[in-house]
Amino acid sequence: MKLKVVNAAAGASELEVADATFGREYNEALVHQVVVAYMAAGRAGTKRQKSRAEVRGGGRKPHSQKGTGSARAGSIRSPIWVGGGRAFAARPRDYSQKVNRKMYRGAMRSLLSELARTEHMVVVPAIELEAPKTKLLMDHLKGLSLENVLIVVEAFEEKLFLAARNLPSVEVLTVAQLDPVSIARHHKVLVTVGAIKMLEERLA
Repeated sequence: MKLKVVNAAAGASELEVADATFGREYNEALVHQVVVAYMAAGRAGTKRQKSRAEVRGGGRKPHSQKGTGSARAGSIRSPIWVGGGRAFAARPRDYSQKVNRKMYRGAMRSLLSELARTEHMVVVPAIELEAPKTKLLMDHLKGLSLENVLIVVEAFEEKLFLAARNLPSVEVLTVAQLDPVSIARHHKVLVTVGAIKMLEERLA
């Protein structure tokens, strides 16, 4: 299949890409599973609370069983008392889910194909800034009618990363850093031709 390459100087041209990477059908179930697994893997899982057995104190019965006019109580560290332990105390746990390489690559191919199909992927020859200035990047994105956008480049470019870090709706990633959550988070994706070639090699 062919992707339109937007070139401000020479108009638009086309880039031949592999159908295996950019021409797949959208597999919503697979994409959802991989996105959920990716987000779950980012959870720390370090939350911990004390149960009634771990809270200090409460070894003595606070008052008699009968005759006080109060409810029966065996410990001041009961979960229903202020300062008591938690009834179902949280424990550290691992939230990660198993996603094999074939599933991950399939989800990435599905996402990229959907972007190409819905014309939410904008391909440019390169993104060159004269200086690491946010205004220069904003002017460049305005010329392409892009606001909430993920920029994908083949390698780290200091000027581009510095220019984009103050824009809350703009994210810059290299091909090696690209993940399904970042793709799904933004309305459009701006990709360089070099990054397209690298994606084809990685997802072949």
